[in-house]
Amino acid sequence: MLKTVLATGAAFVALATAFTPAYADEAPAAAKDASGDDIIVTGSTRAERRFDVSYAVNTLSQDDVEKIAPVNLSDLIGQLPGFQTEITGGEVQNIYRLRGLPSDGSFVSFQQDGMTLFQENEGYFWRGDSLIRYDLMTDHMEVVRGGPAPIYSSNSGAIINQITVTGNDTPRGKAQVTLGDSGLYRADAYQAGPINSNTYYAIGGFLRYNDGYRDNGFPTDKGGQIRANIKHDLDNGSIKFSVNYVNDHNVFYLPIPVSDPTDPSVSLNKYINYFTGTLNTPELRNVNLQYRDGAGNIVSRNSDLSDGRHTQMLNLGLRYDANFGDWLISAKAGYTQGKLDFAALYSTTNPSDGDTFASSYLSAAQTAFGSNVASLGYVYAGTSTAYDPYSASGLVMQAQYRDIHSKYYSGQADLSAARTFHTGLGDHDLKLGLYGSLYGMSQDVIYQNYLMEVSSKPKLLDLVAYSATGEVLGSVTDNGVLNYTTTLSKGDSDAKMWGLYGNDTWTVTSGLKIDGGIRYEKYYYDGWAALTEQVDLGDATTLADNTTRGFTGATVTRHYAPDSLNWTAGVNYDLSGSFGLYGRASHLEQPFGISASMSASTPTTITTKVNQFELGLKMRSGRSYLYVTGFVSNFDPLNASFLAYDEETGQNDVTVPFVGKAVIKGIEFDGHLEAAFLPGFTIDGALTVSDPKYKDFQNSDGADPALAEGNQIVREPKIYGNIRPGYSFAVGDSDVSVYGRYTYMGKRYVDVYNNTALPAYGTVGAGVTVKHGSWNLQVVGDNLFNAHGLTEGNTRTDSLAGQGSAEAIYGRPIYGRNFRLVIGKSW
Repeated sequence: MLKTVLATGAAFVALATAFTPAYADEAPAAAKDASGDDIIVTGSTRAERRFDVSYAVNTLSQDDVEKIAPVNLSDLIGQLPGFQTEITGGEVQNIYRLRGLPSDGSFVSFQQDGMTLFQENEGYFWRGDSLIRYDLMTDHMEVVRGGPAPIYSSNSGAIINQITVTGNDTPRGKAQVTLGDSGLYRADAYQAGPINSNTYYAIGGFLRYNDGYRDNGFPTDKGGQIRANIKHDLDNGSIKFSVNYVNDHNVFYLPIPVSDPTDPSVSLNKYINYFTGTLNTPELRNVNLQYRDGAGNIVSRNSDLSDGRHTQMLNLGLRYDANFGDWLISAKAGYTQGKLDFAALYSTTNPSDGDTFASSYLSAAQTAFGSNVASLGYVYAGTSTAYDPYSASGLVMQAQYRDIHSKYYSGQADLSAARTFHTGLGDHDLKLGLYGSLYGMSQDVIYQNYLMEVSSKPKLLDLVAYSATGEVLGSVTDNGVLNYTTTLSKGDSDAKMWGLYGNDTWTVTSGLKIDGGIRYEKYYYDGWAALTEQVDLGDATTLADNTTRGFTGATVTRHYAPDSLNWTAGVNYDLSGSFGLYGRASHLEQPFGISASMSASTPTTITTKVNQFELGLKMRSGRSYLYVTGFVSNFDPLNASFLAYDEETGQNDVTVPFVGKAVIKGIEFDGHLEAAFLPGFTIDGALTVSDPKYKDFQNSDGADPALAEGNQIVREPKIYGNIRPGYSFAVGDSDVSVYGRYTYMGKRYVDVYNNTALPAYGTVGAGVTVKHGSWNLQVVGDNLFNAHGLTEGNTRTDSLAGQGSAEAIYGRPIYGRNFRLVIGKSW
């Protein structure tokens, strides 16, 4: 493999050298050096050329993002090597997986100008793509994969850093309007410039309204963001104050059934359209949630599904950078406060045959309403109008309404000092830092189950008990509610942490660099949780309230004090100005998060450790480049529970806990090619080939873990990537760019047994941009050929043994063909 990569690299350099035109007369861009190489600051002591660092990093300018034309931030990040993302959940709170690690985003740190907005990466309700939205106030993005990420951010295997627009001596600005056939109306704008000779400002943001990629019966996204900063230059540095405010509603799309589970060959597309269908429904605009409080009272709470994920967040930031002789001092601080009101409809079990589902409740109905219950039948919820499942799909289904309210705060500060020491054996660029954070959150959670028809925007159903004469004797459900409040929790937690870190970059010769870093962090969690029990709310006319959760009135308090020690060591050797090698070993420890201190049940308190090894090859000629990175990641421990054979009892299909690890071996390709024989033609591409496996599962009871050993990690493909050709040319006084994108996602599995596959798929997108003077017009389309593809599966029920079919019949389909028009003006 190494010989093949080296040979490919040598051929690429020769090809690029022959085909790359000169750009000697072109002025360098703000984030590039004179040769056109990207200048990066993320994960580095000082600003460096991308070619000179010993880790994998990408930069994305506004022009890059325009040509990729992503539907959301996760779609953008998913075009980079090593990142496998699922973009189907909506605009925010999507899935980010790094190099096959079995995590939905906890190892990815989102930053703004080098600082996180919330201390922890994997707060389900405060993940970074919810707090930092991409808009015209993002000057560019820097994305670090592996490398020194564990040193420059807490618990991170990758850093996604949005660098905001900052004012300078030249006033500038831009405004644009985006219209989409999904009912999208969006306005973006920014303005930046000088206040006086050494003080500068920038302000911008977006407002957006969107009916959505799926037909919910109500708008899915409405709201926006505003960001602003003021920078003042000092004699020896600068100070910058920033503010960021988000107030946005975003729908959460959950999986839908796409085939009949009683016969997977039968499509449900006529009932729930693959591309536009959703279980979200206007029938849940006024939900009544019921539970018992700690004093024994029945409490009702109203919720509206159309509120979706309503994020309100304010962040204040302050940054000071200055040179004191040979020392570079940097002080950064930020404070974030916000709340999230979350309403979403989650998938649960597969749809059921209408008669089979009804008969499963007959015995319970007879017990509750009397032996003269002769039959059960369906009506539309809250009415006496009969519903016959067999007039449609023949199926009915359950879904779970989730209503969550969370408040959070996070204050963080970072102080660092860097200096270059010149020695007889080269130069040492040393950086030492102290980091601290005070943060916390509260949550109030209710889950409630509903019964509904199998249809897009489904009607809610009641299952009614009848006597032989047709008299109504009671109801299994209550106005569509199958089970009132199946999950109930409430708690609050606070945390404090401090960390020390240091990094040394040793320039041995002009072409040889060795670097190493270490970061130690100590955490203190304090929290409480309200205890619950199962209760009957006492309504004798329905079964829906028989097994409801209620508060006992008691609480449990928890205190934890985990720590972590991360380190990294790398070497970079440039054989020439166009060919180099790098290698790195890193150790990352991620302790359990703050949520453990507000858990009513005893939480799992294990620190996960990741060892990663990287070997990279980099080649460039002019503006063309190719980066190839091989990696091995070991994730340990990995906790899982699934069915296996128990040797002591001789029983199969027994649920037992296993502890093991994940091992991922892979290689990434990241390239850009410009051809001299065809000026204006470019090809960008990214490809990741890996083998994500479960390894070394063990069980203390002696059960056999062979059913999972060596299997492909759930929802992780072996191959994924994209290729993006483009061609730019002039037509009169206008500049025209035409570009395309083919994105491929390999086969994945929904379960650890690898019984049910999510088939591979590929999508095609294309766009054209016309720039005339200060105006620009863009038309872009996604999934032009309506390719079918499923993500996620149905994680509430299938992650152990699958869906009972060879290919998934329940999942989140990718979005269908859609178009956007963007009109903008710069000044």
